[in-house]
Amino acid sequence: MRPLKIAIVGCGKIADAHVEEVGKIAGAHVAAVCDRELLMAEQLAVRYGVKSHYHDFAQLLAEIRPDVVHITTPPQSHLALALQSLDAGSHVYIEKPFAMTRAESARIVEQATRVGRLVTVGHSFAFDPLTIALRQMRDDGFLGDVVHVESHLGYNLSGAFGAALMGDRSHWVHGLPGKLFHNNIDHVLHKIEDFIPEDAPRIVARATRRLPAGFGDERDDLMDELRVMLEGSTATAFATFSSHAVPVRHFARVWGTRNTVTADYVTRVLAVEQGEKYPSAIGRLLPAFAQAREYRRGGWKNVRRFMRSEFQFFSGMNELFRRFYQSINDGGTPPIAYGRILRIAGWMDDIFAQVESGLKSREGVR
Repeated sequence: MRPLKIAIVGCGKIADAHVEEVGKIAGAHVAAVCDRELLMAEQLAVRYGVKSHYHDFAQLLAEIRPDVVHITTPPQSHLALALQSLDAGSHVYIEKPFAMTRAESARIVEQATRVGRLVTVGHSFAFDPLTIALRQMRDDGFLGDVVHVESHLGYNLSGAFGAALMGDRSHWVHGLPGKLFHNNIDHVLHKIEDFIPEDAPRIVARATRRLPAGFGDERDDLMDELRVMLEGSTATAFATFSSHAVPVRHFARVWGTRNTVTADYVTRVLAVEQGEKYPSAIGRLLPAFAQAREYRRGGWKNVRRFMRSEFQFFSGMNELFRRFYQSINDGGTPPIAYGRILRIAGWMDDIFAQVESGLKSREGVR
């Protein structure tokens, strides 16, 4: 792969992961970082030995002329920064969510196509080894016909990010159309999209709040539990996001006419559930041992991966970077088709519109 100069704009926590994963890819290096707060950019540059840091993005583009820009800023700035990067001749990687709306997403895709540059979105779990294995099982016919999918993401509101969000009424998450969901639901939806390819499946979304109110400002409008049902032509799906369920889980489960498979992104195990082979009580007794065997086998696989330094949380991100950079070098298509980016953006628009409508209805009742 020919050498690629990478620039990162937005020096928050996720930028550290970007610098680290780029550093693992031969032929790519982070040449510069940028943040409106110069100290943030300087600290990131010092931590990782990046030669140049900026607070003026236009200056970075003019002086560094990066091959690829990674946008790791809050979503409100994604459209402007992406268009600016594309106009400067850079390819663009945008952390999820791709943009604020489907209309903004379409503008980015159209501009990339017009100037002959590639863009992609940080759907990193789409390239996690577990997700890749799920798709392979689908393609090989192991699952049979997919009947239903469940994709779940748990969230710890008492963690560092959640505490910052609830402690600051001006936090950028409060300004998103989907608020807390907007910043996380990509991880839920893109796993479903592998099995429900329709641009406009029937969607029913409901959101609730378990946190007590009392702030007296926009924080009281923050919904923290989301349930979504999607109905495609051949399969259905549930998308769930929970800030309160314990333990905090992250998984995708696919029910097929031959087998059912669960990808557990916390334990890093892919567990297969096969149809009953024995009648009566024996048929009910053995599946528990079969499940235990699946997790034991997956656990030992993880031990071997750990010993080979392959057991990495950001393995999906790294694989997505590699594929994106390779598509740039080969002049090929990006790893995530533009139609898929726009499909997810459209689903999100629909979900957030329903959540907002439900919120207004409840306010009217009160």
